[in-house]
Amino acid sequence: TLYCQTSLPSDESVEDHSPAGRVVAGQIFLDSEESELESPIQEEEDGLRSQEGETVTEEISFLESANPENKDYEEPMKVRKPALTAIEGTAHGEPCHFPFLFLDKEYDECTSDGREDGRLWCATTYDYKADEKWGFCETEEEAAKRRQMQEAEMMYQTGMKILNGSNKKSQKREAYRYLQKAASMNHTKALERVSYALLFGDYLTQNIQAAKEMFEKLTEEGSPKGQTALGFLYASGLGVNSSQAKALVYYTFGALGGNLIAHMVLGYRYWAGIGVLQSCESALTHYRLVANHVASDISLTGGSVVQRIRLPDEVENPGMNSGMLEEDLIQYYQFLAEKGDVQAQVGLGQLHLHGGRGVEQNHQRAFDYFNLAANAGNSHAMAFLGKMYSEGSDIVPQSNETALHYFKKAADMGNPVGQSGLGMAYLYGRGVQVNYDLALKYFQKAAEQGWVDGQLQLGSMYYNGIGVKRDYKQALKYFNLASQGGHILAFYNLAQMHASGTGVMRSCHTAVELFKNVCERGRWSERLMTAYNSYKDGDYNAAVIQYLLLAEQGYEVAQSNAAFILDQREATIVGENETYPRALLHWNRAASQGYTVARIKLGDYHFYGFGTDVDYETAFIHYRLASEQQHSAQAMFNLGYMHEKGLGIKQDIHLAKRFYDMAAEASPDAQVPVFLALCKLGIVYFLQYIRETNLRDLFTQLDMDQLLGPEWDLYLMTIIALLLGTVIAYRQRQHQDMPVPRPPGPRPAPPQQEGPPEQQPPQ
Repeated sequence: TLYCQTSLPSDESVEDHSPAGRVVAGQIFLDSEESELESPIQEEEDGLRSQEGETVTEEISFLESANPENKDYEEPMKVRKPALTAIEGTAHGEPCHFPFLFLDKEYDECTSDGREDGRLWCATTYDYKADEKWGFCETEEEAAKRRQMQEAEMMYQTGMKILNGSNKKSQKREAYRYLQKAASMNHTKALERVSYALLFGDYLTQNIQAAKEMFEKLTEEGSPKGQTALGFLYASGLGVNSSQAKALVYYTFGALGGNLIAHMVLGYRYWAGIGVLQSCESALTHYRLVANHVASDISLTGGSVVQRIRLPDEVENPGMNSGMLEEDLIQYYQFLAEKGDVQAQVGLGQLHLHGGRGVEQNHQRAFDYFNLAANAGNSHAMAFLGKMYSEGSDIVPQSNETALHYFKKAADMGNPVGQSGLGMAYLYGRGVQVNYDLALKYFQKAAEQGWVDGQLQLGSMYYNGIGVKRDYKQALKYFNLASQGGHILAFYNLAQMHASGTGVMRSCHTAVELFKNVCERGRWSERLMTAYNSYKDGDYNAAVIQYLLLAEQGYEVAQSNAAFILDQREATIVGENETYPRALLHWNRAASQGYTVARIKLGDYHFYGFGTDVDYETAFIHYRLASEQQHSAQAMFNLGYMHEKGLGIKQDIHLAKRFYDMAAEASPDAQVPVFLALCKLGIVYFLQYIRETNLRDLFTQLDMDQLLGPEWDLYLMTIIALLLGTVIAYRQRQHQDMPVPRPPGPRPAPPQQEGPPEQQPPQ
């Protein structure tokens, strides 16, 4: 056995008693190569590196002394064991205890005794039998993995801190560099973040194949987010061959893991019967679960505003107000607010409080604008300051006392928001004693002025019988009023009543539609604006993928927008042969949810054979549905044309004229094309009349298609349009050339102005 000593009483040499080496004062010399590896003293454990010729300056304990009777040597002591931590077992995270007693035997190190799998373990107390506290000993591989995951977690936290703390694109890209490093170390949350960023092209170059590989890796690890995303890829055929069966399997696993998006997808699929048998009750189960989470996140402010912008409508009517505020208009309001315009201050405060209309939610700016307006005496601003203090946030600390102060000032001025705030204070005892009578009084005052929070709380008091006799009819009345104002919790409460049949006849269909409305107001709805901004920036691939995911969740506006982008062939991620069939699929889903343009598009696709075979009968059915259900002028015009030509229906000139007339009545924009169509129809009718009169012999052989070609009607309409335009232009020129009659006598001179005219206040 090798031994050593760190000092000698004199400079004299000591006779070597070791079979393998010699010791000189303060030095260790090893003669055998094997002895370096087989020494009972584990150098790594003790933090020592004893090599030939190296002076040892610390004490080294050893198991056996070669000369125990030599008083110059210190007493032997036990080897110091490294601090090991138990993993798994019954004492996960606790330090191993050495020695420990197991089956009447002491162990100074980890052992595999008692285990068939041979895995090393330790006890965390001395007597294992008494306490049964144990865990597995960490192997070198496990220790390396643990250190790697600690580093990955640090990278992930750093990335998320930057991501959540900055709005600058450069810093967000830096954040994703940290997240990518963490993902490369198999950090699950980082993998989820990076894979979705690669799918959507969020601050990373879009790479569907790389995203798919990450989703597959996450799925193997049991990640519900990975399973849901993989289901989406199979449903949409992105990066894989489309398979609705596989999509359903992955969506189901994701839902079982608690993923809310997967629950939404399944809710919509069961509601619409997509890939599964239609089942209202199954849809209700999934939608109710998601709605519970959404409702629990909603505060009195009602959450963020969901902006639903339909791309087809925006393109068809460029001047249509999409609800978005132009940057110039926002700057104009900011200019007015800085100049002291109270209405502008309150408006900007509400805009930043809720977000929406192209403005991001910003509580700091909302607070600043409300504060300015409140100092000017505006009751609405005071009430909203009260709400911000009542709810509290990172910007405004929660304070019942301050909230009550602002609510009282606003309520004294008759403001319904302040009255509703006071009602909440008395209902829940926030800064005051609970008083249901006063709560009811203030809620009634607010509800009478049409404030949705007052209506909602009145409904809740009647529903639960708080301070009043329980009355489900009154509860239903006030919930309906609040839902007309768009309050999410009102929709949620109505859904619960219809689902359970409380106060109304039970209706699964109504409950599902209401719960669906609530679910579509969840935090994931923010991606609607992200997709819209991507489209406006010309990133059509990113836009269509985001719309496709939202379409899977049942958003009608996302279905129609995805179909529109595919219809315009603006996205390149879908193959040329797949563009129209996939667009047809989403037009069909959007039409099933009542979107008129989508229904007409279905008719067009079947009429022209886009993504399907030409089918005039099916086209006629879709046009008729759009005409009867949505009173679409375009659908009526198309029906008139099909009746005129006998396409998909027996030719009938009289019915054609009827539908043309209906189209002109339904929309002023249809009057010019209807006029041209009627002119052409009149000529056709005249020719038919001639054929049936005495000149039949003359016109028996007359075939307009052979004489003028198959498109003769279009030529005729063009000629009529040109003639009509010429007449209108001639009449306008005649009107301009006519002298304007003036009354006799001199005209008074216009009044002289000094300086610029007085500016009118903005409306």
